[in-house]
Amino acid sequence: MQQLEALTREAAALATGSRPVIPILSANEAEVGRQMQICNACRYCEGFCAVFPAMTRRLEFGKADIHFLANLCHNCGACLHACQYAPPHEFAVNVPQAMAQVRGRSYVDYAWPPALGKLYQRNGLTLSLALAAALALFLILAVDMNGTLWGGQLGGNFYKLFPHNLLVGLFAPVFLFAALALTMGVSRFWCDVTPATSGAPLSTSAAAEAADAVLRLKYLDGGHGEGCNNADDAFTLSRRRFHHFTFYGFLLCFAATSVATCYHYVFGWAAPYELPSLPKLLGVVGGVSLMVGTAGLWRLNRQRHPLHRDAAQKPMDLGFIALLFLTSASGLALWLGRGTPALAVLLCLHLGAVMALFVTLPYGKFAHGIFRTAALLRHAIEKRQPNPLGVVAD
Repeated sequence: MQQLEALTREAAALATGSRPVIPILSANEAEVGRQMQICNACRYCEGFCAVFPAMTRRLEFGKADIHFLANLCHNCGACLHACQYAPPHEFAVNVPQAMAQVRGRSYVDYAWPPALGKLYQRNGLTLSLALAAALALFLILAVDMNGTLWGGQLGGNFYKLFPHNLLVGLFAPVFLFAALALTMGVSRFWCDVTPATSGAPLSTSAAAEAADAVLRLKYLDGGHGEGCNNADDAFTLSRRRFHHFTFYGFLLCFAATSVATCYHYVFGWAAPYELPSLPKLLGVVGGVSLMVGTAGLWRLNRQRHPLHRDAAQKPMDLGFIALLFLTSASGLALWLGRGTPALAVLLCLHLGAVMALFVTLPYGKFAHGIFRTAALLRHAIEKRQPNPLGVVAD
């Protein structure tokens, strides 16, 4: 009878909001919590990356803590290869894989609008359909507006096929929605993890430290500067280098588009632009860099040890890599083939790839860079606060 009364009071407290509701952990989140308890007792990997110093500031791991740590992890594999409790030990500690499983789920949980979060779980199909639909759209438009996909009187100017205002009308809403969806998603993540990471506001020094970690991909050095681990236990910096090629290639391509937009609207200089114009220089260097980076990441992804990854995310990883490669390769091919009869086909291929990239941007692998940046910011803020356990801060 007393137990029944206690349960009744508990239910009433939850219903009235007088007692905080503790979020229930999923199986993957509980597994991260279990492994972090073991790692917290061992601390051999404390200097490897940002995850372990952040871990040592906690004795318990709630849902927000686990999401924070999972997005802080760069999946370099160093802790797995150094761990004395890794499989086949009965403790079965595999931090990179456990974190990857939670990280993938966190994208779904924080997606905006929430109903579209399921697209992460069907990303391979979503990407294929988006690419096919985008290609079909531009091929149909090209035939309708030019009457042919081969030859035509375009004189190397693709705006004769697709007017500038038409392209802006097609791409601007999609890009703005993608930016909004990513912003809303990471804002929800930020609001959840902020109380779990001291609650302190962002400072200039913390922002500078986080920016340095992002721009240098600091935590892909394995904690010792020699890089991530291959499946054969050897160290390599190739993953960090190919990420740099991809990251900076993407930024250069984005900069090329931004400068070209400024040229068009501010100075009235209409495209196409030729070398050595700034948009063309940025676009060519960025496109080549993006091709090199994505080709290298594709090879490394196919060769990674199964214990380093969440197998369920492999289609999403490879799909995003392939789409980035197609976007850059088709852009360069369009430039090189602009004076040929293949201009219309090359233009449709490139625009279809870019449209598919924009459409799937908020619900694919691109999100990991946004969420990881937010986690690094919160880590830089938290480490500047007094350690709640009374230990000297790292």
